[in-house]
Amino acid sequence: MAIISCRVKNNDDSVIQLLNPNRQTIYFRDMRPLKDSRFQLVNFSDNELRVSLSNVSLSDEGRYVCQLYTDPPQEAYAEITVLIPPGNPIIEARDEVLSEGNETEMTCTAMSSKPAAIIRWMKGDKELPGKPKVELTYDKMYTVTSRLTFTVSKEDDGVPVICIVDHPAVKDFQAQKYLEVQYKPEVKIVVEFPQGLTREGENLELSCKFRGKPEPQRVNWLKVDDDVPSHAVITGADLYIENLNKSYNGTYRCVASNSIGEAYDDYTLYVYDAPTTTPKSTTATTTTTIITTTISYPEINQDTAPSTEPAAHDSRAGEGAPRTVDHAVIGGVVAVVVFAMLCLLIVLGRYFARHKGTYFTHEAKGADDAADADTAIINAEGGHTNSDEKKEYYI
Repeated sequence: MAIISCRVKNNDDSVIQLLNPNRQTIYFRDMRPLKDSRFQLVNFSDNELRVSLSNVSLSDEGRYVCQLYTDPPQEAYAEITVLIPPGNPIIEARDEVLSEGNETEMTCTAMSSKPAAIIRWMKGDKELPGKPKVELTYDKMYTVTSRLTFTVSKEDDGVPVICIVDHPAVKDFQAQKYLEVQYKPEVKIVVEFPQGLTREGENLELSCKFRGKPEPQRVNWLKVDDDVPSHAVITGADLYIENLNKSYNGTYRCVASNSIGEAYDDYTLYVYDAPTTTPKSTTATTTTTIITTTISYPEINQDTAPSTEPAAHDSRAGEGAPRTVDHAVIGGVVAVVVFAMLCLLIVLGRYFARHKGTYFTHEAKGADDAADADTAIINAEGGHTNSDEKKEYYI
């Protein structure tokens, strides 16, 4: 419905009339000469003529004239623009089922609108550019068609493609279509057991994880450049090998395939030696002997402690195998620490021995009762003649 008002200031009883775009009189004062019941009088007074127009159509568009019969006559104009919303947007896809990496095309059409609608494209939360085409129909309305071309990936599976129509007569006008994308399998080998290094005598359990669209129907285990061990057990996507030994070393491959293609993942097995017991380190014993002569010092002898060698293991790690700390490394570190402590004890022992000792001297006996020094020497036990045999030693 449209409301058309004609207002006059300081009217001197002049006649007011309303004309349509074809200059036909709709209302003359409060009378309606035009036989169109869609026009109805809303208000009439000396200062206003107000008319309503219901069920507006495209033919009602144009300039309406409010005319005042004065000398000379006065006129005022008002334009009516009719907006025609488009019909429901129609979205179409060239391919119902898509394959990963292929290019597809979609179209969206907004028909019979005025003015021409604007079409935007969204794939998920990302806007994509389309190529619009506008056509003017015989009834002066517009049909807009937008074409969207893009390449699909496996991540697009289940993602909606939305056609959004922007028009001043409507809001939130859109249509959408969900993508169905087929893709080749994705494969990953998971080590179920053991969690650490693979060693001789242990068991190995590998599980092949995969997904694809359509779901892979064939899953195969093989050993690259060799045969899978005869006693290996393959159950569906799982591979189980008991009592490992180094002859089983090599690359094991899980292959999954569907109608789109096939894919694989590799696991390189390297079997380590069985774990061995690391020998315990022995404690070095230090013996101190005090030799008494004229002068004696403590003598320190040291026995050499046996070194603790780590168990020998191959340092290689099979690809995909979890890495753990080798006990041989720990044993080597402990041996170095013990050896350093023993060396420190030897150095400290020699240091204290140099600064502390027992001194023994053979002083002349019988000199206590002598009257003077000469008499003391003469009376000394052994006499002066044996003085050369009395020597002091520093040990």
